[in-house]
This record gives sequence, C-alpha cells and structure tokens, in this order.
Amino acid sequence: MIHARNSEDPELAWSVDMEELMERMTESTKATVDYFGRRTCFVNVMRNISVSCDCEGCLAEPVVTPDIGILASNDILAVDQACVDLIYALSDEDGAAMRERIESRHGHRQLSYMDELGMGNRKYILLDVDKDDLRIRPADAVEGVVPFVEDPKVAERRMKALAAQAAAEAAKE
Repeated sequence: MIHARNSEDPELAWSVDMEELMERMTESTKATVDYFGRRTCFVNVMRNISVSCDCEGCLAEPVVTPDIGILASNDILAVDQACVDLIYALSDEDGAAMRERIESRHGHRQLSYMDELGMGNRKYILLDVDKDDLRIRPADAVEGVVPFVEDPKVAERRMKALAAQAAAEAAKE
C-alpha cells in the first residue's frame, strides 16, 4: 500500500495530495525496477483506455480513447513518455478526456520524478514494426486511429451496474 502520511487516524493516512501520491507510486516502481535491474522489459498496451481506474470494473467511465498500439522498451521512462506523447498527439476529440485526466491528476509528475530519480531517459525512438522498423513520430503513430466504439453488451452491463449503485445509495438515504 502506498501511504504518504504517518497518522494514527486512518482517514488522514490516505489524505495525500496528488503530487505526493505520484511521487510515492514512482518510488514504489523504482524499488521494483532496482530489484530486477536490467532483466526487465516494459510493455505498455494502449488499447481500450478509459480515464477510470481498472479497479472500477463495470462502474468505470466508458472507453473513449482509440486503440493506439503496443509499446515496449527496456527503459521505463522512455516507454511511459512515449505513451503520454501519443495521447497528446491524438486529435482533440480523441485525446481530450485522457489529457484532462493526466493533467488533473498530476500524471506528468510521475514522468518528471522518474527523471529526477534517474530511472531512465525521456528520449525514445518509435519504430513501426509493421513497416520494417520504420522510424515514426507520435503524430504518425496515431494517424488514422479509429475512434473506440463500446460493445453494446458492455454498455448494458455498465448501465445496470450504475443503476444498481444509484439504487443502493438512494436506499441508504
């Protein structure tokens, strides 16, 4: 568990400002990366991206970001920086929700803190493996991505879960 404050009061133990939370998550990641050292490869799958946490399940916000692709590197900072750059290379319509979430949750702090801790390099080269490892820019990588369309069955499950949650909250009142 990631805490940022020492407190006997459990409510205060979790009252963390966003910058500090990003730093604690980065430090936790650094401990893992340091333990495994060079025997690590980082694979980021940029598919079915929602602004919500995966832990929210059916209650999560719907997926709004197009499927972009798969990125891999031996450098955690480079691959994460590339993913963020790809989000920012999306059109306003396709990338607005994710950009807002990254900025409102201080997501850039993870990248800057990884840099400060010497966890990698922000520079990277994107290679399109479908085109004989052609070097591409983030704008090239997201060119022609197709907007995500939610599966009707998934949408129905999400709506039922939201209705059940609203009914449960109403019953408490």
